[in-house]
Amino acid sequence: MSSAKSHETIQSVLSENRVFDPTADFVARARLDAAKLDALHAAAAKDPVGFWADLAKKELAWQTPFTEALDESNAPNYRWFADGKTNVSVNCLDRHLATRGDKIAIRFEGEKGDTRHYTYKQLYAEVCKLANGLKSLGIRAGDRVVIYMPMVPEAVIAMQACARIGAVHSVVFGGFSATSLKDRIEDAGARLVITADGGHRGGNIVELKKAVDDALAAGAKTIEKVVMLKRTGHEVPFIEGRDLWWHELMAQQADRCDPAWVEAEHPLFLLYTSGSTGKPKGIQHSSAGYLLGATLTCQWVFDLRDDDVFWCTADVGWITGHSYVAYGPLSNGATILMYEGAPTVPDAGRFWKLCQDHGVTIFYTAPTAIRALMKLGDSFPAQYDLSKLRLLGSVGEPINPEAWMWYHRVIGKEKLPIVDTWWQTETGSIMIAPVPGAVPTKPGSCTKPLPGIFADVVDESGEPVKEANAGGYLVIRKPWPSMLRTIWGDNERYIKTYWAQFGNKYYVAGDSAHRDADGYFWIMGRVDDVLNVSGHRLGTMEVESALVAHPRVAEAAVVGRPHEVKGEAVFAFVICKGARPTGAEAEQLAKELRDHVAKQIGAIAKPDDIRFADNLPKTRSGKIMRRLLRSIARGEAITQDTSTLENPAIVDQLAGKA
Repeated sequence: MSSAKSHETIQSVLSENRVFDPTADFVARARLDAAKLDALHAAAAKDPVGFWADLAKKELAWQTPFTEALDESNAPNYRWFADGKTNVSVNCLDRHLATRGDKIAIRFEGEKGDTRHYTYKQLYAEVCKLANGLKSLGIRAGDRVVIYMPMVPEAVIAMQACARIGAVHSVVFGGFSATSLKDRIEDAGARLVITADGGHRGGNIVELKKAVDDALAAGAKTIEKVVMLKRTGHEVPFIEGRDLWWHELMAQQADRCDPAWVEAEHPLFLLYTSGSTGKPKGIQHSSAGYLLGATLTCQWVFDLRDDDVFWCTADVGWITGHSYVAYGPLSNGATILMYEGAPTVPDAGRFWKLCQDHGVTIFYTAPTAIRALMKLGDSFPAQYDLSKLRLLGSVGEPINPEAWMWYHRVIGKEKLPIVDTWWQTETGSIMIAPVPGAVPTKPGSCTKPLPGIFADVVDESGEPVKEANAGGYLVIRKPWPSMLRTIWGDNERYIKTYWAQFGNKYYVAGDSAHRDADGYFWIMGRVDDVLNVSGHRLGTMEVESALVAHPRVAEAAVVGRPHEVKGEAVFAFVICKGARPTGAEAEQLAKELRDHVAKQIGAIAKPDDIRFADNLPKTRSGKIMRRLLRSIARGEAITQDTSTLENPAIVDQLAGKA
């Protein structure tokens, strides 16, 4: 797929005409065939609010049924099912105990090969014990708890325990640095951190506890206690009076905990996503509406059945790990697989060995992983029995047709449906994706919106783009239950970021897209300055701020350039204090800056390219011409008008010609 372009030059550069129909065998067993899907779309079109209300009554367990489905009185701060009361943990655990109590809920394998599993009864007991432990530490409904853990079952147990008592969790990806962790703790005003001594990743120990200690030493004064899981067993500092071992806390607790029945709009979690203004945004999701979206999309998009083993490879530090590891599958009573480590340890066959050993039937991963494994050749998947796989999925960014076809041919044996899904942290659940028993697929297209999702492509005036394959802004015209409710502590930013561009008429996704003649959506990339690196959204301002924090750096500008594996690579233009470094000095400083960014933000934000210059390309009013920098980073010919630049001669230097 093309990478993000500015809205002034949105265009489709992809031509893809291959179409793959669902196989007759899949259609015969599918939850939804074309007729059933059409009926859902018709019901949603006739009465959108009633459509969601009927599904909420059918799919969720309520302690107090709601009487009003949608409150639009304070739009765009929409409220769904607001006078109803429920509990997300009850929906994911308690309601399965009588019928699925002995069914495996979580299968786990660590990077070193250790395995565990939890039945629904066992998972319920562990969640209750931790919930009681949190209450014993004074955590109450509405308190914020930060979870900073490896990809182990205890991460899901921690999330579910918070949900059980009405605490609001904020999971921070374990690859983020101490500085990023501190910023998120402070913004959320969290009282407690749940972490581990470390995790296993890529053959190394990820020093999670050290990052927590550094974050708290640097600020984050609201934290009262740190609960630490013993995962790696290596020696870590233990601060008496503040730190507690997970196993010691759990040993003191009963394995039953009455749930806190909360209002449907009670915040379930905050999840921080990077914004183009630099400060991370705390996306706030509700309880009932969010869970409804995660629950239904598991059924519709993944055709989820009782005998499936569902493996979403995403970390719980991202929205995909929330919706399709911790909540959606468990709400449906499914068996999930969790894997702690890297996909290439001990070799590039690890994912496929996991699929074989655990009998995975549904496999959901990112294009980044698919491209990386594709580059390593067909021989690795050929070594394993993948015959139990029946559905493949893609998430995180648009998947390029070449990778789609490899996935189809090598992993799917040209038989399995591929669900290419478009959605966001903010949308809570999948919005545009093929329903596998009903919708033909095209390599690179996320196909059509799901029932109840009214997506459109509009021009700069907010008018629908009617011409096939003409690009525009991707928008959602009507509210939906799993949508974000606000940005934590900054509702003005919520409205400005997602609604104000077109007068609060509809949700503005921030992606450019086009529709083909069949009405299929094709996502073209971001229209703002947020980078999508390996499926992770990184704000350019955050990376720029980290670079400028280095004592040698006066100014920096960061853009993305296409990368065949990561989707986008980070390209940094750096202006130093003093003379511009060259030769060996430049190489040494570039390495130092990469390490500095990794420490400030995390390894995923390290610039792949750093180019030193005397100045940045600025207009006379001081605005950096980022489109020009993007062209230079991509090695494209300069077509922009440079006459407005303060110093037009700087272009050759930035392009490496001077």
